[in-house]
Amino acid sequence: MKKINTTIISIAQVKDILSKLDLEDADQIQKRTFDYVKNFPECDYKTIDKAAKELSSSDYVTLEQAYEILNVNPQTIPELRVFTSAWKKLIPTEELDKILSITQNAYA
Repeated sequence: MKKINTTIISIAQVKDILSKLDLEDADQIQKRTFDYVKNFPECDYKTIDKAAKELSSSDYVTLEQAYEILNVNPQTIPELRVFTSAWKKLIPTEELDKILSITQNAYA
């Protein structure tokens, strides 16, 4: 079986890519995906990519987890803990504060 390379991208980048398509020529999956992502807040995907790299530079968050956080944009520590508990990671509160700060700055 041939392995296919994958690249993790943010919802902001998906929105950017799909907004450049002619929706008349788009297939059903592209149209439904665009309908989904257009409801997310406006944000520059390059800013999100930079924030994801910054988040993943810590010892607590992988790049995939960083995009997961940034795609949802949690506003409080309890919301952020929902992610970390699913990852079965105990992250110190001061690190969670940094994560929230980076996330909120990306959407500012």
